[in-house]
Amino acid sequence: MPSVLVVLIPLFSTIAAGAALYLAFLTLLTIPALQDHVIYLHRATLTWFQDVNVPEQWGFLRNQVTPFHMTTPDGETLHAWHILPLEIYRKNERALGSEPPGLCHDINERRGFRLLKDDPDAQLVIYLHGAAGTLGSGWRPQSYRAISAAASGVHILAIDYRGFGTSTGWPSEAGLLTDALTLANFAMNTAGVPPERIVIFAQSLGTAVGISLAHHLAFQSPPTLFAGMVLTAPFADVELLTKTYRVAGTIPLLSPVAYFPKVLAFFNWFIVSKWPSKDKLAALIRHCEHLKLAHRESKYDITLIHAEDDHDIPWTHSEVVFWHAVNATRDPEASLSFEELGSEKERRKCTLGAGGWEMQWRGRGGVVREQIVKHGLHDRIMSYPIVSLAIARAFHCVDRE
Repeated sequence: MPSVLVVLIPLFSTIAAGAALYLAFLTLLTIPALQDHVIYLHRATLTWFQDVNVPEQWGFLRNQVTPFHMTTPDGETLHAWHILPLEIYRKNERALGSEPPGLCHDINERRGFRLLKDDPDAQLVIYLHGAAGTLGSGWRPQSYRAISAAASGVHILAIDYRGFGTSTGWPSEAGLLTDALTLANFAMNTAGVPPERIVIFAQSLGTAVGISLAHHLAFQSPPTLFAGMVLTAPFADVELLTKTYRVAGTIPLLSPVAYFPKVLAFFNWFIVSKWPSKDKLAALIRHCEHLKLAHRESKYDITLIHAEDDHDIPWTHSEVVFWHAVNATRDPEASLSFEELGSEKERRKCTLGAGGWEMQWRGRGGVVREQIVKHGLHDRIMSYPIVSLAIARAFHCVDRE
C-alpha cells in the first residue's frame, strides 16, 4: 500500500496543480484586456528583428510591395502594403526599380499606386489577415504571391489592424471594423476602384472582420456590394470558437469546460468581442436577396474554404456558417435543419477525391460555396490554388454581367 501511495500522491498533486492553474487562467480571461490578448494575439508579432518596411526579405521583387500608412477616422495609424501583380510589375520593372524602397510617406506619388489608380480595368483584393503576427508573418507573404501571380491584373491591399505590428491603438471588435472600413474607403475613394472590381479575402479572425465590413456597407444607402468574398478558415462566432479553439493548435481555450454548458455560458458572458459571423453573414445574404439594383444581377458571391486538418479552428465551423447562409436564401418556413442540409449535401456535393469536396448553393441574389479540402492546416491553405481560383470566380461572376 505505501508503494501505491508513493505513486498516487504525486499524480493527484500534479492533477490538482494543473486544475488550479487552468482555473486561474479562466479567471484571468474575465478581464477584458487579457481576453484581447488571447483572441487577437496582437503582441505576438512573429516578425521579431525584421523590418516590415522591407518586403524584399520575404522574397518580393524590389518595390513590388509599397509599405505605407493610412489614418483611421478615430486617429489611429495603420501600416499597409500595396502588392503589385507580377505581370504588371514585369511591364514596369525598370521604372519601379528606380524609385526609393521602403516606407512611402505619400502613396499617391508612387508609380505602383498610379498603376492601380489609373487602370480602369484593375481588380483589387482587400486582404484581411488572421490573429497574431504582421503583414509579413507566417504564410501571408506566400499567399500574396500566389494571388498576384495567378491573375495578370489583380492588386492586393493589406493592413495590420490597430495594435498589430507597427499600427497604433488597441484591437477591439468596433476598432477592427473601423480599420477595415478605412481600407475599403481608401480602395474605393483614393485608389478609385469600384466595389464591383473588389474581392474581400479573409482568413481566420479576418473572416469575422470581412463579414462585418460587407454587412456594414450593404446596409448603407445606397448599398455598397463587393464582387465577392473568399473566407478561409472562418468561425461561427466567438461563443462557439471558445468551445473548439486551440491556441497554436494545441492549447485548449474553454473546450475542457464545454462539457458543462452552464459553466461555459458563465465564462462566455464575460467575453466582450462577440464576432457573430454566422448571424451577420445570414443577415447580409437575406438583405441582398431582396435588393433591387439595376446594375447588379448577382449581389453576392461567397466562398467558404476550410481544411479538414485545421487544428486551430475545426472545419465544422464552416459547416455551421454555411448552414446559416443557406437558410438565409430560403423563406423562414422552409428553413433546413442542420441534419437536413447534411443529407442535401450528400446528394449534391461535388467530390474531388483526395482534394476534398465542394457544395454550391444558389439563391435568388447570388451563390454561396463551401469547399472542404483534405489538407492545408490553418494557415498554409492560404497559399493554395483553391484560394486563387475562388477569387478568380468572384471576379468572373461580375465580369459576366
